Amino acid sequence: MRRAKGLAVAGTLAAGLGLAVVPSADAAPSLPIDTTGGAHFAVLVPKGSPFDLAEMAIGAHEGSIVQRWPQIGVIIARSKRADFATNVRKENGVAGVGATRNKAELARRGQGFAPISPRIEERAARGQGTSAAAEPLAANQWNMKLIGADQANEINQGSRDVLVGILDSGIDSSHPDLKGNIDKSTSVNCANAGVPDQTESAWQDEVGHGTHVAGIVAAAKNGVGVAGVAPNVRLASIKVGGTEGFIYPESAICGYIWAADHGVDIVNTSLAIDPWYLWCKADPDQAAVTEAIRRSVAYATSHSVTPVSSLGNNNWDLAHDIVDSKSPTNGPTVTRNTDASCLTLPAELPGVIGVSSVGSAKSRYYNSNHGTGIADLTAPGGDRRFQIPATPDANGQVLSTLPGGQYGYLQGTSMAAPHVTGVLALLKSRYPVLSGNTLKAAAEAGAEVLPCPAGGVHDPGGTGEFRALCEGGSTGAGFYGKGLVNALKAVR
Repeated sequence: MRRAKGLAVAGTLAAGLGLAVVPSADAAPSLPIDTTGGAHFAVLVPKGSPFDLAEMAIGAHEGSIVQRWPQIGVIIARSKRADFATNVRKENGVAGVGATRNKAELARRGQGFAPISPRIEERAARGQGTSAAAEPLAANQWNMKLIGADQANEINQGSRDVLVGILDSGIDSSHPDLKGNIDKSTSVNCANAGVPDQTESAWQDEVGHGTHVAGIVAAAKNGVGVAGVAPNVRLASIKVGGTEGFIYPESAICGYIWAADHGVDIVNTSLAIDPWYLWCKADPDQAAVTEAIRRSVAYATSHSVTPVSSLGNNNWDLAHDIVDSKSPTNGPTVTRNTDASCLTLPAELPGVIGVSSVGSAKSRYYNSNHGTGIADLTAPGGDRRFQIPATPDANGQVLSTLPGGQYGYLQGTSMAAPHVTGVLALLKSRYPVLSGNTLKAAAEAGAEVLPCPAGGVHDPGGTGEFRALCEGGSTGAGFYGKGLVNALKAVR
């Protein structure tokens, strides 16, 4: 059985080319480093030590510095040498080195988000005009009713003093439901190897995922389209991935550091960090990169940032050992047995609120990851197959904003996490002094407990395809953590 969140540090990049069965996490093979264009590495500096020795070691082994964060003792380096990591690990002033990418960077979807194709996207064709009375598409927002957000908005729509960071594919700053809430002064593109770029065009959304997530949190209540959970709070677009769909470690680290240094209160990461679904401590590459990400999250939480993350959509119980046959996400996969040292990042790191997903019937979304001690809360993420709401569109997915002034349906834990983020934003608006664990505790106190299904087994469709065991009995903790977030209780 895997340990609960926060009790282990795990880590970065490895796994042999071609399909191979790996008997244990300890035997996970490493992918060869790209020696043609140079690979990226996270170099750890021991706590409290100067960067001088580490930087000298990087230069001595034909590496160059791409980015550095003295706040957390992490350097991103680049080198063409295949033995770079092995050699630099032996040098004084270096606590660890790990490749953040592998050799085969293919143009395919990452685990965090994928480009949204108009051919497969279901769009809402109605209600894009204005109305003085209500949001034209509100009748299709079953998700907002499920957590009482529609009623909460009549009492408190959130404070302009609250800033929510969306670590994602960017946000469309021209969208009529979002443009009034985007704080351009705190928006940034971190997707270029972790080097911040505040040019507005750089942090725009080319994928659609980030804009959809942003709308769930804070689409304005302005008589246009839809409304978010906290429609009056401000948003910072913190772009960590582009059209290829990958979110690499250096981009995520940059995002957390940026949020901490720019006054972000709550940060939403509806993603998992590529290229590993599970990062294993036994591999020195994976261990070093995980520690670098852990440091960035810890830095953020120490600066009163509350991190929220989706748990992923593999139908995995993250509290138990998992056979991972889907990693790496950007190259030929391997099949490996993982153990307690293997974590999904950032959701399983200390201080991060992990979110599972339910559909309109308040039952687990068939692909939602879960796990006792891993899932902290649950929220509407949609289920188009087994949970169909009585709405005009009869669409079990979540309706939200998309680039180009559009609206569309998506589903997954990516959609669940921003509901939790929105509720936390309402709580922060009402109680400005709350942050971190106190803010989380307040959200948990107001959550609706959802018990495990009869017999503890969820088998939608009855075919066993999405069968999952729920631990926790009447508490439902294995699937839902402390329960379904409630926006109305947050504002009352």
